[in-house]
Amino acid sequence: ESMFVVADAAAAIRDYASEGYDLVIAHGSQYGSSLVEIAPDFPNTSFAWGTSVNTFSDQGITNIFAYEARSEEGGYVSGVLAAKLSQTGIIGVIGPIETGDAKLYVDGFKVGVLATNPDAQVNVNWTGSFSDVALASEAAQTHINVGADILTGTAQMVVGAIGVARQRGVLWFGTQADQTSLAPEIVVANQVYDWTVALKPMIQLVREGTMGGNIYVLTLANGGLKIVVNQEIGTRANAPYTRMFCRKKISPTTGILESKGINKIGNPLTA
Repeated sequence: ESMFVVADAAAAIRDYASEGYDLVIAHGSQYGSSLVEIAPDFPNTSFAWGTSVNTFSDQGITNIFAYEARSEEGGYVSGVLAAKLSQTGIIGVIGPIETGDAKLYVDGFKVGVLATNPDAQVNVNWTGSFSDVALASEAAQTHINVGADILTGTAQMVVGAIGVARQRGVLWFGTQADQTSLAPEIVVANQVYDWTVALKPMIQLVREGTMGGNIYVLTLANGGLKIVVNQEIGTRANAPYTRMFCRKKISPTTGILESKGINKIGNPLTA
Protein backbone atom coordinates (compact mmCIF):
# COMPACT_ATOMS: atom_id res chain seq x y z
CA GLU A 1 0.00 0.00 0.00
CA SER A 2 1.26 3.52 -0.81
CA MET A 3 -0.05 5.48 2.15
CA PHE A 4 1.10 8.60 3.92
CA VAL A 5 -1.84 9.27 6.29
CA VAL A 6 -1.14 7.48 9.58
CA ALA A 7 -4.80 6.69 10.28
CA ASP A 8 -5.25 5.08 6.85
CA ALA A 9 -2.05 3.07 7.25
CA ALA A 10 -3.12 1.89 10.71
CA ALA A 11 -6.39 0.62 9.27
CA ALA A 12 -4.50 -1.26 6.54
CA ILE A 13 -2.09 -2.78 9.10
CA ARG A 14 -5.02 -4.05 11.16
CA ASP A 15 -6.74 -5.40 8.06
CA TYR A 16 -3.67 -7.39 6.99
CA ALA A 17 -3.28 -8.85 10.48
CA SER A 18 -6.96 -9.77 10.54
CA GLU A 19 -6.57 -11.57 7.22
CA GLY A 20 -3.95 -13.87 8.73
CA TYR A 21 -0.70 -12.60 7.25
CA ASP A 22 2.34 -13.93 9.11
CA LEU A 23 4.34 -10.70 8.82
CA VAL A 24 3.02 -7.17 8.35
CA ILE A 25 5.56 -4.43 7.60
CA ALA A 26 4.76 -0.78 8.32
CA HIS A 27 7.47 1.12 6.47
CA GLY A 28 7.69 4.57 7.99
CA SER A 29 9.00 6.08 11.21
CA GLN A 30 5.57 7.61 11.75
CA TYR A 31 3.89 4.22 12.31
CA GLY A 32 5.38 3.22 15.66
CA SER A 33 2.46 4.36 17.79
CA SER A 34 0.05 2.47 15.52
CA LEU A 35 1.97 -0.77 15.98
CA VAL A 36 2.01 -0.32 19.76
CA GLU A 37 -1.79 -0.25 19.66
CA ILE A 38 -2.29 -3.03 17.08
CA ALA A 39 0.41 -5.65 17.74
CA PRO A 40 -0.89 -6.79 21.16
CA ASP A 41 -4.25 -7.60 19.55
CA PHE A 42 -2.57 -10.08 17.17
CA PRO A 43 -0.03 -12.11 19.19
CA ASN A 44 0.28 -14.69 16.40
CA THR A 45 1.25 -12.09 13.79
CA SER A 46 4.71 -10.56 13.47
CA PHE A 47 5.04 -6.87 12.67
CA ALA A 48 8.04 -4.87 11.50
CA TRP A 49 8.67 -1.18 11.10
CA GLY A 50 11.41 1.27 10.28
CA THR A 51 13.42 3.09 10.14
CA SER A 52 13.81 2.67 13.88
CA VAL A 53 15.61 0.56 16.46
CA ASN A 54 12.65 0.37 18.85
CA THR A 55 10.89 -2.99 19.14
CA PHE A 56 8.81 -1.80 22.14
CA SER A 57 9.99 -4.78 24.18
CA ASP A 58 10.20 -2.44 27.17
CA GLN A 59 6.42 -2.22 26.95
CA GLY A 60 6.02 -5.98 27.04
CA ILE A 61 5.42 -6.31 23.30
CA THR A 62 7.13 -9.36 21.79
CA ASN A 63 5.97 -9.45 18.16
CA ILE A 64 7.56 -6.37 16.60
CA PHE A 65 10.81 -6.29 14.63
CA ALA A 66 12.63 -3.04 13.84
CA TYR A 67 15.02 -2.12 11.07
CA GLU A 68 17.18 0.88 10.31
CA ALA A 69 19.40 2.12 7.52
CA ARG A 70 22.57 3.77 8.79
CA SER A 71 22.18 6.26 6.00
CA GLU A 72 24.67 8.70 7.50
CA GLU A 73 27.37 6.38 6.13
CA GLY A 74 26.46 6.92 2.48
CA GLY A 75 25.50 10.48 3.35
CA TYR A 76 29.06 11.11 4.45
CA VAL A 77 30.46 9.68 1.20
CA SER A 78 28.09 11.81 -0.88
CA GLY A 79 28.93 14.86 1.21
CA VAL A 80 32.64 14.45 0.54
CA LEU A 81 32.01 14.20 -3.20
CA ALA A 82 29.61 17.14 -3.16
CA ALA A 83 32.15 19.35 -1.42
CA LYS A 84 34.78 18.44 -4.03
CA LEU A 85 32.46 19.14 -6.94
CA SER A 86 30.81 22.35 -5.76
CA GLN A 87 32.07 25.52 -7.42
CA THR A 88 30.10 27.96 -5.26
CA GLY A 89 30.64 26.22 -1.93
CA ILE A 90 26.88 26.35 -1.33
CA ILE A 91 24.95 23.07 -1.16
CA GLY A 92 21.22 22.62 -0.62
CA VAL A 93 19.50 19.76 1.21
CA ILE A 94 15.77 18.99 1.06
CA GLY A 95 14.50 16.78 3.87
CA PRO A 96 10.98 15.61 4.75
CA ILE A 97 10.57 15.32 8.54
CA GLU A 98 13.58 15.46 10.87
CA THR A 99 13.47 11.83 11.96
CA GLY A 100 14.62 8.31 11.07
CA ASP A 101 16.98 7.62 8.20
CA ALA A 102 16.16 11.01 6.67
CA LYS A 103 17.78 12.79 9.61
CA LEU A 104 20.69 10.33 9.67
CA TYR A 105 21.36 10.92 5.97
CA VAL A 106 21.25 14.70 6.26
CA ASP A 107 23.50 14.67 9.33
CA GLY A 108 26.06 12.42 7.63
CA PHE A 109 25.97 14.45 4.42
CA LYS A 110 26.64 17.68 6.30
CA VAL A 111 29.55 16.14 8.19
CA GLY A 112 31.05 14.86 4.92
CA VAL A 113 30.78 18.26 3.26
CA LEU A 114 32.26 20.21 6.16
CA ALA A 115 35.03 17.67 6.78
CA THR A 116 36.13 18.23 3.19
CA ASN A 117 35.50 21.97 2.96
CA PRO A 118 35.05 23.66 6.34
CA ASP A 119 34.11 26.90 4.57
CA ALA A 120 31.21 25.33 2.67
CA GLN A 121 27.65 26.41 3.37
CA VAL A 122 25.11 23.59 3.75
CA ASN A 123 21.55 24.89 3.74
CA VAL A 124 18.95 22.41 5.00
CA ASN A 125 15.21 22.73 4.43
CA TRP A 126 12.73 20.38 6.14
CA THR A 127 9.44 20.44 4.25
CA GLY A 128 7.39 18.66 6.92
CA SER A 129 6.14 16.10 4.39
CA PHE A 130 7.35 12.83 2.88
CA SER A 131 5.17 13.12 -0.20
CA ASP A 132 4.61 16.79 -1.12
CA VAL A 133 6.37 17.10 -4.48
CA ALA A 134 5.43 20.77 -4.83
CA LEU A 135 7.09 21.68 -1.52
CA ALA A 136 10.25 19.84 -2.56
CA SER A 137 10.29 21.69 -5.88
CA GLU A 138 9.87 25.02 -4.10
CA ALA A 139 12.68 24.20 -1.69
CA ALA A 140 14.99 23.30 -4.57
CA GLN A 141 14.27 26.60 -6.31
CA THR A 142 15.03 28.48 -3.10
CA HIS A 143 18.35 26.69 -2.62
CA ILE A 144 19.43 27.37 -6.20
CA ASN A 145 18.36 31.01 -6.03
CA VAL A 146 20.78 31.62 -3.15
CA GLY A 147 23.70 30.03 -4.98
CA ALA A 148 23.55 26.27 -4.43
CA ASP A 149 25.10 24.35 -7.32
CA ILE A 150 24.57 20.90 -5.77
CA LEU A 151 21.41 19.49 -4.18
CA THR A 152 20.45 16.37 -2.33
CA GLY A 153 17.38 15.15 -0.50
CA THR A 154 15.43 12.19 0.77
CA ALA A 155 11.90 10.72 0.69
CA GLN A 156 9.39 10.21 -2.11
CA MET A 157 8.91 13.95 -2.64
CA VAL A 158 12.40 14.47 -4.09
CA VAL A 159 11.20 13.76 -7.62
CA GLY A 160 10.07 17.39 -7.61
CA ALA A 161 13.47 18.64 -6.49
CA ILE A 162 15.25 16.47 -9.06
CA GLY A 163 13.07 17.96 -11.79
CA VAL A 164 14.05 21.47 -10.75
CA ALA A 165 17.74 20.52 -10.54
CA ARG A 166 17.53 19.08 -14.04
CA GLN A 167 15.90 22.21 -15.44
CA ARG A 168 18.49 24.48 -13.89
CA GLY A 169 21.58 22.35 -14.46
CA VAL A 170 22.40 21.66 -10.82
CA LEU A 171 24.03 18.39 -9.73
CA TRP A 172 22.09 15.95 -7.54
CA PHE A 173 23.03 13.23 -5.04
CA GLY A 174 20.37 10.60 -4.36
CA THR A 175 19.64 8.26 -1.50
CA GLN A 176 17.41 5.26 -0.76
CA ALA A 177 17.18 4.23 -4.45
CA ASP A 178 19.10 4.74 -7.67
CA GLN A 179 17.65 7.97 -9.05
CA THR A 180 19.94 8.22 -12.07
CA SER A 181 17.21 7.35 -14.56
CA LEU A 182 15.18 10.40 -13.46
CA ALA A 183 17.90 12.80 -14.65
CA PRO A 184 21.02 11.02 -15.89
CA GLU A 185 22.70 14.28 -16.87
CA ILE A 186 22.75 15.68 -13.31
CA VAL A 187 22.61 12.73 -10.85
CA VAL A 188 26.17 12.12 -9.66
CA ALA A 189 25.74 9.21 -7.24
CA ASN A 190 23.17 7.43 -5.13
CA GLN A 191 23.12 5.61 -1.82
CA VAL A 192 20.99 2.54 -2.53
CA TYR A 193 19.25 0.48 0.16
CA ASP A 194 19.12 -3.32 -0.10
CA TRP A 195 16.32 -4.25 2.28
CA THR A 196 16.88 -7.98 1.75
CA VAL A 197 19.74 -7.74 4.26
CA ALA A 198 17.05 -7.18 6.90
CA LEU A 199 14.12 -9.04 5.36
CA LYS A 200 15.72 -12.42 4.70
CA PRO A 201 16.83 -13.12 8.29
CA MET A 202 13.61 -11.59 9.63
CA ILE A 203 11.44 -13.92 7.52
CA GLN A 204 13.58 -16.89 8.54
CA LEU A 205 13.05 -16.09 12.22
CA VAL A 206 9.28 -15.82 11.69
CA ARG A 207 9.32 -19.25 10.04
CA GLU A 208 11.21 -20.62 13.03
CA GLY A 209 8.69 -19.18 15.47
CA THR A 210 10.38 -15.98 16.66
CA MET A 211 7.69 -13.34 16.55
CA GLY A 212 9.74 -10.19 17.06
CA GLY A 213 12.26 -8.40 19.25
CA ASN A 214 15.18 -8.30 16.81
CA ILE A 215 16.70 -5.18 15.27
CA TYR A 216 18.27 -5.18 11.79
CA VAL A 217 20.66 -2.52 10.52
CA LEU A 218 21.74 -1.78 6.95
CA THR A 219 25.35 -0.59 6.59
CA LEU A 220 28.00 -0.24 3.91
CA ALA A 221 29.90 -3.03 5.63
CA ASN A 222 27.12 -5.62 5.47
CA GLY A 223 26.03 -4.68 1.95
CA GLY A 224 22.70 -3.24 3.02
CA LEU A 225 23.89 0.11 1.70
CA LYS A 226 25.66 0.61 -1.61
CA ILE A 227 27.03 3.71 -3.31
CA VAL A 228 26.17 3.61 -7.00
CA VAL A 229 27.94 6.25 -9.09
CA ASN A 230 26.73 7.52 -12.45
CA GLN A 231 30.08 7.02 -14.16
CA GLU A 232 29.04 8.91 -17.28
CA ILE A 233 28.55 12.22 -15.52
CA GLY A 234 32.23 12.59 -14.67
CA THR A 235 33.13 12.77 -18.34
CA ARG A 236 30.20 14.99 -19.31
CA ALA A 237 30.72 17.40 -16.43
CA ASN A 238 34.54 17.26 -16.67
CA ALA A 239 34.61 16.51 -12.95
CA PRO A 240 38.05 15.17 -12.05
CA TYR A 241 37.11 14.30 -8.47
CA THR A 242 34.22 12.15 -9.64
CA ARG A 243 36.44 10.32 -12.11
CA MET A 244 39.12 9.81 -9.45
CA PHE A 245 36.54 8.46 -7.01
CA CYS A 246 35.25 6.06 -9.67
CA ARG A 247 38.72 4.74 -10.41
CA LYS A 248 39.67 4.22 -6.80
CA LYS A 249 36.43 3.16 -5.14
CA ILE A 250 33.94 1.99 -7.74
CA SER A 251 33.71 -1.36 -9.48
CA PRO A 252 34.17 -0.68 -13.22
CA THR A 253 31.56 -3.33 -14.06
CA THR A 254 28.82 -2.66 -11.49
CA GLY A 255 29.28 1.01 -10.60
CA ILE A 256 29.01 0.06 -6.93
CA LEU A 257 31.32 1.35 -4.21
CA GLU A 258 33.65 -1.42 -3.12
CA SER A 259 34.15 -0.12 0.41
CA LYS A 260 34.34 -1.77 3.81
CA GLY A 261 32.04 0.95 5.10
CA ILE A 262 32.20 3.72 7.65
CA ASN A 263 32.54 2.86 11.30
CA LYS A 264 31.15 6.18 12.48
CA ILE A 265 30.43 9.61 11.06
CA GLY A 266 33.64 11.21 9.93
CA ASN A 267 35.73 8.02 9.78
CA PRO A 268 35.49 6.38 6.36
CA LEU A 269 37.18 3.01 5.93
CA THR A 270 39.18 2.44 2.79
CA ALA A 271 38.46 -0.26 0.26
